[in-house]
Amino acid sequence: MRDRLPIIKTSSWGLALLLVLPILAIFYTAVGDTGDIFPHLFQTVLPTYTLNTSLLVVGVVAIAMILGVPTAWMLAMYQVPGSRQLQWAMVLPLAMPGYIIGYIYTDWFDYAGPLQRALRYAFEWQSVTDYWFPDMRTLTGACFVLALVLYPYIYLLTRAAFMEQSVTLTHSARLLGCSPLQSFRRISLPLARPAIAVGASLVAMEALGDFGTVNYFAVSTLTTAVYDTWLSYSSLTAAAKISAIMLVAIFLLISAERYGRRKQAQFSPSSSSDAIEKTPLRGWRKVGVVVWCWSYYHWLLSYRFYSW
Repeated sequence: MRDRLPIIKTSSWGLALLLVLPILAIFYTAVGDTGDIFPHLFQTVLPTYTLNTSLLVVGVVAIAMILGVPTAWMLAMYQVPGSRQLQWAMVLPLAMPGYIIGYIYTDWFDYAGPLQRALRYAFEWQSVTDYWFPDMRTLTGACFVLALVLYPYIYLLTRAAFMEQSVTLTHSARLLGCSPLQSFRRISLPLARPAIAVGASLVAMEALGDFGTVNYFAVSTLTTAVYDTWLSYSSLTAAAKISAIMLVAIFLLISAERYGRRKQAQFSPSSSSDAIEKTPLRGWRKVGVVVWCWSYYHWLLSYRFYSW
């Protein structure tokens, strides 16, 4: 085994070099001269593109956390009917490209879509001036669509973190008079914060590198700037400079994620004998949890039916 260690180390360094070479090539190309193209872009459109990219990342992460964290808590802590199916159904959006979901939702919510046609028929509206309806082809619509596709990153990691927490902490909080919601807010959520930070970082990097969805929704971001600069201005160097800016942003996101879980070792997972026991639900709580969780599954089924 010791004779193989040099070979393993050499092959590991070789694979790492192959992965780093494209990044080095981007920075090497970005050092070149772009003439007046990059200063022109920097003075005109790049500030807007950077602002749109920042708003897109923040919006997608916020919506994904709203969708992923409560769902992970419910499936980890409570006995939800059909939870075995839901555990897999919640992951399925990762297999769906964001721009495809954008096509579907635009067709649904567009003026000529089935929803607005049904509203006009039901209320006898004649034109778009008779009512107001949100426009999907906006920055907000792009955030919503990307969050529907990317929230499983947060859901998977957060659910695993909730299930690894000690049941003793939850019981102690209940004995001290905390309600389930207070126990979640004061104990479970802070303990799962490192996992949420990791999932949010993955969602942010996916949103930062998305091109198809933002291009279809006509939202100008740094990814569309790279594409337009390369093809419209025929300047690979200027496109590489914008790509280098995005790589720096990704590096900052990774650094923030590592900083967010720097104390994760203090919160060791619980043993199997001290695992979380799922609580049965009754009454309106059971109805609310079932509606919240299964609404995602029905969205997946409707997507499949509509795509056929």
